[in-house]
Amino acid sequence: MEETTATEKTDENPFMWLVRPCSIYKEEYSDCTSIKGRFHQYFIHGSTIDCAQWGRDADNCVRWEENKDAKALESLIESERNRRTGRLETYIKNDVMTLRKSPPEDWNKPLPGWMQEEYKTSYLALKSVEMKSGNVEDKGKLCTIL
Repeated sequence: MEETTATEKTDENPFMWLVRPCSIYKEEYSDCTSIKGRFHQYFIHGSTIDCAQWGRDADNCVRWEENKDAKALESLIESERNRRTGRLETYIKNDVMTLRKSPPEDWNKPLPGWMQEEYKTSYLALKSVEMKSGNVEDKGKLCTIL
């Protein structure tokens, strides 16, 4: 019977997609411990939160990336699953709204007349006409919102 290496064993982990790049964990830790982050935490939660988990995740990620440490990977995946569960908890416990099984029957009906009139002079309509005519100016700058 052949022994499988840690790399072979962990690359088959079905939750590998949860693991983020190590730079993200370091950035999250840095943001969490910054003055701005602390002020935000105090404003939102009423007190500062514990940022140690982001630091542990950054360390585990580095150990996984550099040494293929299976325990570090498992710890990282467990942390991500806990974080995801916490984020989805309020959605799952929501008993106020009932989720739809299908879209409304009239989801694609025409917009009201007043809205169509407003659309004719909107920036979106002007850009749409410009693009359809092929007169698009390429300014070489793009805006990325993360």
